[in-house]
Order: sequence, then structure tokens, then C-alpha cells
Amino acid sequence: MKSVWVITKRELRSFFDSLIAYIMITVFLGLSGFFTWLFGSDIFLLGQATLQPFFSVAYWTLFFFIPALTMRMIAEEKRSGTLELLLTKPVSDWQVLLGKFSAALLLIVIALVLTIPYYITVWAIGPVDHGAVWCGYLGMILMSMAYIGIGLFASSLTNNQIVAFLTSLFIGLFFLIIFDVLAGSFTGSFAQSFNFLSISTHYESISRGVVDTKDIIYFLSITFLGLTLAESVLSKRNIVEN
Repeated sequence: MKSVWVITKRELRSFFDSLIAYIMITVFLGLSGFFTWLFGSDIFLLGQATLQPFFSVAYWTLFFFIPALTMRMIAEEKRSGTLELLLTKPVSDWQVLLGKFSAALLLIVIALVLTIPYYITVWAIGPVDHGAVWCGYLGMILMSMAYIGIGLFASSLTNNQIVAFLTSLFIGLFFLIIFDVLAGSFTGSFAQSFNFLSISTHYESISRGVVDTKDIIYFLSITFLGLTLAESVLSKRNIVEN
């Protein structure tokens, strides 16, 4: 765990040293704040105290932000040769991946914590469903974990950040949109299977305040699958080099 924490701190520091963290947090807060409070289905037009407009905006914003965050985490290290240097140290591929995963997740959590004033403001406006709000944040974190797993896998496939970004978006599109569309195009068990694979099915359930074990297992499974595939890519690379 010590090695994982060392890598986590190193990655988190690199986010802030390269200004990526500041840009990501500023744009995230700016977009979510604009669409939550000023434009579209803003809170003042709903007639009730709710953070659903914010969660709807963040649902799409994180879909684009997380691939932008993870695209460099392995691809850039492969391109610059620092990944070889890191893997020569007494750390396993899993420790490297978990360190990078934790750093990306911590940055997302920091961005979400900075939106707590939204919650407090809505609470001041009127009675708010606290359970639904905290479940909405839980859904954001679980969804982010799944996207980070996918992003790290995409980043492990190439040494080109743009390719990693587009690959991550392409895979994410299946879970965000395509499985949803396929579920509406089929009937019976096929429709149920595609519906189960859709992120919106599980996220909407949690954001309504219903925390079901199958939804948590769904997000954790995608996360684990993404990290496992990334580890298998790194392991294969080590075998070829040996």
C-alpha cells in the first residue's frame, strides 16, 4: 500500500504541477455551475429544491473530462520512456495502476467536494432530499471509477495521448449511449441484457436515492475489468521485452 500511495501522490502532484488539475476543476465548476444555475433546466425553474440539474450536467461533463485526464497517465510515460524506469523499481504493474487510478479518482473527488456549496445553497432555498443528494454524489464517484478504469486501459494501449483519449471515448460511448439504444431496439432477453449494460440504468437508479447492490457491483465490475485489461497489456509488454 505504501508504494501505491507514493505513486498516487506523484501522479496527483503532476496534475497540479502541469496545471491540468486547475484547468479541469475550473472548467468543471464553470460548466456545471452555468448549466445548473443559469441556463437550461436551472434550479430556479423547477419549483423544488433539488440538485438533479447539477447531476445531469456532471453526468455528461465527466464523460469527456475523465478520458482527457487519463489519456496521458500511461501513454505519455510510454512515449517518454519513464514507464520503463518506473517498472524497474520494486513495484508491480498492479501497484502502478492502482496508484494512477487513485490519483485520478482523488482529483475527481476534490472537484465534487468543491460543489458542496451548490448543495448548501439548494438546502437554503427549500427542503431538500438529503438522501438523494448524497446518493447522487455516490453515483458520480462510482461512474467516475468506471470511466477511469476504461481510460487507463485505453492509455495502456498506445503511446499517443489523442489515440488514448478517442479510444476511451469510443468505449465509453457503448456504456453511455449505444447499449441504451440497443436496449430500445430489441425485445426480451436481448433488451434486458443491453439495458443492464447501460450506465444510465444504474446511475439513474442511484441518483434517485435507491442504492442497490447490483448497481454497485456493476460499476465495480467495469472498473476491475478496465484495470485488469490494462494490467494484462502491461504484463504482455514486459514478456515481449524479456
